[in-house]
Amino acid sequence: QVQLVESGGGLVQPGGSLRLSCAASGSIFSVNAMAWYRQAPGKQREWVATVSRGGTTNYSDSVRSRFTISGDNAKNTVYLQMNSLKPEDTAVYYCRLFSRSAAYWGQGTQVTVSS
Repeated sequence: QVQLVESGGGLVQPGGSLRLSCAASGSIFSVNAMAWYRQAPGKQREWVATVSRGGTTNYSDSVRSRFTISGDNAKNTVYLQMNSLKPEDTAVYYCRLFSRSAAYWGQGTQVTVSS
């Protein structure tokens, strides 16, 4: 069993920054990549960014140049540095881990961007 625990969410003003963390634990044998998704109220969950075990990163167009994803392979942890936050970034942010045989979700952390 694999557990993912996100942290770092909260309330921030437009233009502000937050850093999310996601720590994976349990029976992790091979991590291929870790990613962040988000789900705003009334909307479908959407992909935000991915980092591969080798360090390759990819971003959705809506966050590229504002968000930075990074990973610590030794700690099975992934981070999402979010800068220049906008009200439309308000959502529950979910971490996802892709192993060789399965994918796992975290429980989510709320990010609210409001003045």
